[in-house]
Formats: sequence, structure tokens, C-alpha cells
Amino acid sequence: EKSGRSSLLNAVHRLLGQEECAKTLVKSCADCIKSGPKCAWCKQLDYIKQGEPEWKRCDTEAKLKQSFCNETNIIFPSSHHILLANKPLSTNRRHQDQNNVRREPVQVQPQEVQLLLRPGLQHSFQIRFRLAEDYPVDLYYLMDLSYSMNDDLNNVKRLGNSLLRTLRQITSRARIGFGSFVDKTVLPFTNTNPDRLKKPCPEKENQCQPAFGFKHVLSLTENGDEFNHEVAAQNISGNLDQPEGSLDAIMQSVVCGDKIGWGNSTRLLVLTTDAGFHMAGDGKLGSIFEPNDGKCHLDESLTYSKNNEMDYPSVGQVANKLAENNIQAIFAVTKNVELKEIIPKSEVGVLSNDSSNVVELIKGAYNKLSSNVILSHDELPEGITVHYTSDCDGGHTPSPRGICNNVGIGKEVVFTVTVTALECMEKKTFNIGPLGFREKTKVNVETRCQCECDDDLSADKKRCSGHGRINCGACSCDLGYMGHKCDCKVGDKDETHLKEACRPDNMTAECSGQGECTCGQCMCHSGADGRIIYGQYCNCNDRDCEVHNNKLCGGQRNGKCRCNVCICDTGYEGSACQCKISTQACRKGDGSVCSNRGKCECNSCHCQGGYKPPLCETCPGCPSPCPAAASCIECLGFEKGPLRKNCTQSCGHIQHKTVANLTAKKPCRERDSEGCWMVFTMNELNGFDNYGVVILDKRECPEPVSIGAVVGGAFAGVALIGLLILITIKGIMRYQDLQEYKKFEQERSKAAWSENVSPMYQAATTTVLNPNYTGD
Repeated sequence: EKSGRSSLLNAVHRLLGQEECAKTLVKSCADCIKSGPKCAWCKQLDYIKQGEPEWKRCDTEAKLKQSFCNETNIIFPSSHHILLANKPLSTNRRHQDQNNVRREPVQVQPQEVQLLLRPGLQHSFQIRFRLAEDYPVDLYYLMDLSYSMNDDLNNVKRLGNSLLRTLRQITSRARIGFGSFVDKTVLPFTNTNPDRLKKPCPEKENQCQPAFGFKHVLSLTENGDEFNHEVAAQNISGNLDQPEGSLDAIMQSVVCGDKIGWGNSTRLLVLTTDAGFHMAGDGKLGSIFEPNDGKCHLDESLTYSKNNEMDYPSVGQVANKLAENNIQAIFAVTKNVELKEIIPKSEVGVLSNDSSNVVELIKGAYNKLSSNVILSHDELPEGITVHYTSDCDGGHTPSPRGICNNVGIGKEVVFTVTVTALECMEKKTFNIGPLGFREKTKVNVETRCQCECDDDLSADKKRCSGHGRINCGACSCDLGYMGHKCDCKVGDKDETHLKEACRPDNMTAECSGQGECTCGQCMCHSGADGRIIYGQYCNCNDRDCEVHNNKLCGGQRNGKCRCNVCICDTGYEGSACQCKISTQACRKGDGSVCSNRGKCECNSCHCQGGYKPPLCETCPGCPSPCPAAASCIECLGFEKGPLRKNCTQSCGHIQHKTVANLTAKKPCRERDSEGCWMVFTMNELNGFDNYGVVILDKRECPEPVSIGAVVGGAFAGVALIGLLILITIKGIMRYQDLQEYKKFEQERSKAAWSENVSPMYQAATTTVLNPNYTGD
């Protein structure tokens, strides 16, 4: 049934893509097979006629048959698979063989498959899954021990036996373990005061353990009393902020499998918390910048040793590690969270305030997880794609994962796995299996990129001229020979030199990629649509010409295609012979075509030298011709200048006349060799650099300069400059004196002078008093 479906799919793919066989640079059967999934090779000896290239052997099966290739001679490697390990699914509850020896149940079939894939061609095979009865279950209980979970801890301490009883209703082989967590012990997550680190709980709480990140308490065990004993020894702890270090705890519980004790079983990890969780990046708040490495870091005390050194993991990291270790998560939280949408094969249940409903919550979550089967693969090798379909609820549409819902214990489901190799590759391996289960199907992939031909060796001598052997119908020549029949003796020239003669330069493909080089000559292929390829380098055909009105070269009446170029018939022109020959719109009033500065094609001027349509009369970007014509104007109009001796030869492109008056608004004004101004007008004639010139017969020359006036002026100028210098110096000195005088007056006015008389001073008059004088 499987091989029949595969053959049918391959036949449908070939039928849908019959016209999709690319044959670029095909020289052998292997080249043909690699060129496309629809390509086949005809190994029939007489299939290729004299002068035809080997690539004609490569085409779709249908076209090869149409061209009379016997079906038995068509090589078309298809995809198929081989079952390397295919133990049947377990059917009994006891999982014992005929000798009553206990063996592990088989839930996935096949266990190993070999795929031989043709690149680009899909191939499908089936994987069967049946959830075995009495399959062992490992449950690891991971609990938040922050202070808000105090009442929950008291209930969990009595949980062990009841939890085991519930699990043993599902399987006789159930084990439980226990771990606890709080958060990172750095600010702002935890109070780092030494006393508060030792006792992070409120003062009224006597039983309180120091703050910690994650601690593994009890490895998986079948002993419920041991679970109760270890959990009973646990005390509550505390932290500062609301979110907890849940993801740190999950990561260590998953990757430290040897310490947790995960077995070959259905693995469940139950997380109970009443708060949210920190995620990747939050650690930066506590100056923790090292990303989480996803590795086990439990020390001898089974405590997370990198708690304050590594950031929290991301949800994606946790999801990958859960899938990698086939662990299914059950989140028992006080409010619904969206982790189920992010982490495959997980369930979320709402926890009561005191966790009293945790057993029923776990039982319900387990039933949901076990009834939903998700088939997926690990990381695929590059160049391989995989899709799944199934005949069950949720799996009808092809998808990147196989999904079956509501699958009961003992019910078999079948997934159709479609694998495609996109290219030729070395042997690759990947695994496919149901998420949450350790059992996988190992898939080995090899690509079929070589032909397996059963050649008639007796035909070698005749077919290959005695100088080669048959390989898939084509000759593989001995050293020193080449050609379709190995009939070309290379001689002193090696193959490289012979091939150089088959291309015009090193930048061009051999025979333009449209032929084969045989003994230094190109043997051109016939085009896939029947076109004839010809030319020294197979660079010509009579169909790749320009098209006008959907007709090659405008149609048979207008022209014909010859070597990729349209050769127009009489009366037509243009690159596609699309125009009737006419120059009416290209002619000026004087009868010239395009002012002799361009070509008239399709009754329209194609101007040269920067001139513009419609008649190539104007050249917006050209410089003024006046400066370049100055020497010719001087010799033609005034018989002066450097060109006067050969004026006729040098200035033959200028037609001139001399007039007494010019009426032009903007004439040319240029100096001649004597410094005089020449005034003239220029009118461009047909062609390039042809002008008609009208010259004013009088030049504008400056009057002679008086030498005496120049000398006198020079002396006067020197004297005037000297006088100005003296006046300037005098003015500066005068200004400085005035400034000094003003300064003196200011200082004198500020001085307070006292009146004093010299002791040697004698007054000019003396008054003498006579004591005897009475006035009489």
C-alpha cells in the first residue's frame, strides 16, 4: 500500500511537471538527473543521430517516448524508502515477550527508515503511534516557596501518597520527585541585608529558610512516604518583588536529568506558583548580564550555583529544552497564563488559593496531554523539508507538525510524512517522534544524483570507435580521444586548446552555450522549440530578432531575421523593420536631411553631437563658437592675425561678408591680435562646424597712450603718495600729543595741593612798633 501510494505520487508529480525539464549544460546522465526532478535520460544507443548533441537524451519521460526512446531505456531515478527497524507496536499491558521477560513497550513504528530521494521530488512514508497501556510516568513537582505560598506548602506536605495513588490509576510504574525555588538573591529581587537574607519572611514567621534560587530536594522515587518526609522538612522563604524565578527552576529541572532521575517514561513537570515569572533580560536589573547557557549548574548541595551569575532563560529556551528532553509541562497557577500557546505539549490549570485541588488539576492536565499527539522533528539538515498529514482529528491539512487530538490509550494513529530533498547532498540524519515521548523514528536521507545504467558492454568497440566505453548510452572516451563516438584524436593539442577555438573570447561560454565543441568546431544544438542554431560559435538563430506588432521583423513583407538581426526588405527600415522608408519629416526648407547632423530613421531625426530633434538645428549644450572663430574673423575681415598667410585653407568652413553696419541685437565681440575689438555675427549652416559670418568693417581700437603723460602721472603719483604718508604720520603724532595732554590735565585736576611757606623766605615789607609812640 505504501509503495503504491508513493509510485502514484511520483507519477502525478511527473505528469504535472512534464514541461519543466531544464537542460542547461547537460553532458551526461548525472547532469540530466541533477538538472531537475522531471528530467529523464534515454540510454538507447541509436537515439542520437549524427551531429546531434548528447543533451537531446535528457527530457521528460513523455517527450522521450514521443521521440521513440524505448521505455526500457529511459533512466528516471525515483524516490523510495527502506525500513531498517520496524518492530510492531505493543499490544499487551504486561510488555513481556514469549519468555515472560519484561521489555520496553513500542509506541512508534518504524524505528528507523532509509530514504533515497531524488532532489526536488517529494516522497512519503507512514509513522504509526499507539499510546501503550501501563507506560511509566515520572512526575517532578516544582514548587514556589515564596512567602505567599505558605498555606499551599502545608497541603503539599501531605500530597505524596495521594498523588502516587492518582498516578497509579494510570500506570503501575509511577515516580514522583520534588524541587523548590524562589528567586535570585540580589536587589531588586531580594532584600540583600544579611539578616533579611537569612530570614526573608515576616518577623512573626518562625519557620523560615534563607532566600535561594532553585533547590533540588528529592529525586524521582516510587516511595510516597519519602516524598512526604522530604517535603515536610521544607520551610517557606521570601523575596521582594512579585514575579519569581520560575524559568530558572524549570531549566535546571529539565537539563539536570541525571540528578533529577528522569527515566524512559512519560515525563511530567508540574510547576505550582501564585505569581508571574521573570524572563530573559530581567537579570540586568540586578546587574546580571551573562545570558543563560541552558546547562546544568547544580552544586554538591543540589542548589543552583549560577543563580546570581546568569540571567533568566527566555521562554523560547525553556520550550526548546522541554522538547529536547521530551518533558511535558503542567503549569498549576492561580491565574491563567499564555504559556500553553508558547510551549508545545503543555497544559495550564488554575490553582486554588491553598493548592487543595492540585491532584485533580494534575490528573486532568495529564489526560489532555496524553490524548493530544503532536508529531514533530528535531533540527532538520539544510536542504530538507518535511510536512505531515494524518487521518485523525486535527491532522487532515499538511502542516509542519503532525497533530492528532482525542487519542485514547491503545488507539493507533497513522501519520503520513512527506520529505523533500532540495539538492544533492551527503548522507544526513534527523529524528521524528511525538512530543513528550523519548521514542523516535530515525530518518536517514541519501540523495539519488547518479544514474544506475545497465549498459551493453559488447557495444563499446563499435559505438565508441574502439577508443572508449558506453556509459548510459553515451561514449566515455579514452585519454587522447574525444567526440560523440570518440573518433576525434586530440594529438598534440590538449582539450583546453581545442575548446578555445569554440569561443570568441574568454568571457563567452563554449559555443555560446548552445552547442558542443568537437575537435575544435562547434556542433550546434537544435533549439527546444525547433529553432535552428548556427554560426561559427552557435551564436546565430533566425528567431531571436526584434518584434513589431507581435511579428518577427514586422512580418514577412517587411523583413527577415538573419543571425539575430532584422534584414529589412526594400522600402522598410528600423531595428524591427517597422517603418516605411521616408524622410519627409526630416527635411528642412533647403532640402537637407536632419541639417546634415543626424540620420533619418522611421521618418524621425536621430541627431548626433548633442543636437536635438526635430531637425537637429539646436545644440543646447554646445559652447559659443565666437571665441574659436576670432582668428579666422581677423584674417578674413581685416587680413591680419596669425592665420593671414593660409586663411583660405584654415578658415574654409566659414562663409563671410563685410558690412558697414550690423543690426544684430547680440553680436559677437572678440579681441584680435592687436587688442582691437572685432564685431560680427555667426549663423550655423548645415553640417558640423559650418558657419556664415557677417563682419563689421571697422574695428574698435583704443587711442595711443602719451608717454609724457604716463611719466608725469607716475611722478605725480609718487609725490602724492609721499605727501599722504607725511600727513598721516603728522596726524598720528598730533593725536598722541593730545592724548598725553588730556591725561596730564586729568591727573592735575585730581591733585589736592596744600599751601606752605619756605622758612628762608623774607617779606619785602617790615612793620616796626615803637613802644614810646602814643599817637600824638
